Amino acid sequence: MNNNTDRTNNTDSIERSIVINGTRERVWRALTDAEEFGAWFGVDLSGQVFAPGQRTRGLFTHPGCEGLMFDIVIQHIQPQDAMSFHWHPYAVDTTADYSEEIPTLVSFSLKDASGNATLLTVIESGFDKVPAHRRRTAFEMNTEGWLIQLQNLLNHVSK
Repeated sequence: MNNNTDRTNNTDSIERSIVINGTRERVWRALTDAEEFGAWFGVDLSGQVFAPGQRTRGLFTHPGCEGLMFDIVIQHIQPQDAMSFHWHPYAVDTTADYSEEIPTLVSFSLKDASGNATLLTVIESGFDKVPAHRRRTAFEMNTEGWLIQLQNLLNHVSK
């Protein structure tokens, strides 16, 4: 089941929802087990775990993104309900120092859907604080990126 919707209605945040034909427990594991997250997101997170306040880093494995660093700090984990992290959106310039930028917040929430399915919503907010010279590109790339990543998650859970 794929009800991927786009609720992007401003320049500060992106919201996407998808109904995944899988139990909440299964979707939660795919989302919060770092290695499993890496499998569908296209990043090597071997041997790592997600924990509040913890930084998680790994190299992207997705074709065309090799050599780019995935770098997040887990903010919140509420088992089988919500998980969030901070990151620097579309941080693809390997010569740039993003450490002085205010990161965006990526929040995932899960709700039961009919037929043993799960409604997953992702909201990435804080784009208005991304430096002006890269704000629009980061917003546009992540708007498309969340469509792709939610489809990757759906495919992963459906295996």
